[in-house]
Amino acid sequence: MDRLDNTIRPYAWGSTTAIPRLLGTEPTGEPQAEMWMGAHPGAPSRTGRGTLVEVIDADPEKELGADAVAKFGPRLPFLLKLLAAGAPLSLQVHPDLTQAREGYEDEERRGVPVTAPHRNYRDANHKPELVCAVTEFDGLCGFRDPLRAAELLDGLGVDSLKPYVDLLHAHPEEAALREVLTAVLTADPDEMARTVTETAAACDRLGGDYAPYADIAHHYPGDPGVIAAMLLNHVRLQPGEALFLGAGVPHAYLDGLGVEIMSNSDNVLRCGLTPKHVDVPELLRIVRFESRDAGVLRPEAGPDGEEVYETPIDEFRLSRYVLPEGGATRDLTLATPQILLCTAGAVRAGEHELTPGTSVFVPAGEKAEVSGTGTLFRSTVVV
Repeated sequence: MDRLDNTIRPYAWGSTTAIPRLLGTEPTGEPQAEMWMGAHPGAPSRTGRGTLVEVIDADPEKELGADAVAKFGPRLPFLLKLLAAGAPLSLQVHPDLTQAREGYEDEERRGVPVTAPHRNYRDANHKPELVCAVTEFDGLCGFRDPLRAAELLDGLGVDSLKPYVDLLHAHPEEAALREVLTAVLTADPDEMARTVTETAAACDRLGGDYAPYADIAHHYPGDPGVIAAMLLNHVRLQPGEALFLGAGVPHAYLDGLGVEIMSNSDNVLRCGLTPKHVDVPELLRIVRFESRDAGVLRPEAGPDGEEVYETPIDEFRLSRYVLPEGGATRDLTLATPQILLCTAGAVRAGEHELTPGTSVFVPAGEKAEVSGTGTLFRSTVVV
């Protein structure tokens, strides 16, 4: 197996302390938002044999296994991350596989450069994702019931929100949510900025259920995404709890440290809380306008102490081992590729000593014995 040297992305919303605290290093004062583990061409992990992209390209069947190559092609189909949010990320949705292929082909046909800031589809893949809390982790996930959203907005006492409240009461669920989100994102920018300013002041004054939105407005003053965010469920995950984000589900991460896994894609359509491009017509085509529970996942007990986060996705499978002091050595060998990530304690994986924030790549079929005391996340695929 290969010890991984991973890139940390310095996105502006990143925490300056969470990843350094996990790694036991001194903060630099700069945001450290995401640590990428995998073979994404934008920031592939490095090994003693070259980048993980180079290692896999040299012999895909040896590294990934014949079944994984047959199902997903000669590439690692998932990207594992440590995600450390110190400020809210953009409010966003991801396309399903058909939408991603159609969108990518359309932009290719129209000659939109892949690096263009207004490009929606960087590749032809979908981007389901799962985030598991390492610390308390705040996020937004899926639409509230329209009547609950109307109650929340109405409770602010902001006159310019009244039309949205009326829309949420007046239509069937799908139409209500669609009309309100459309109205918010297409409103006159100056008028919307005034509405957001009044909303932020009311959220600050009222606190309680409104406190998360006051914080969002502090980071994104005047942004229509502040109002859009109030249409969504707010959830606070405890360590070990997770969220699965499927296609079309609007979401945003607000604060905390988590382990995130996703299919290997960059396709994001933004709804707000960002200075980046927001393509409202395409966004409205992708969003699924249905209310739902936030859907907090807790792991299912598997054999030999494995705790599995069940999802309907084959490109990735995430599980966790909490290894007790004095526990027996476990054999984690699989016929599929794995990345093992330690988030607590000290774990020995093969010849490698893993401390919090360190990881290894295990080629398909390679012996993978682990021992020690701590928490180990295991990422692989389903074939």
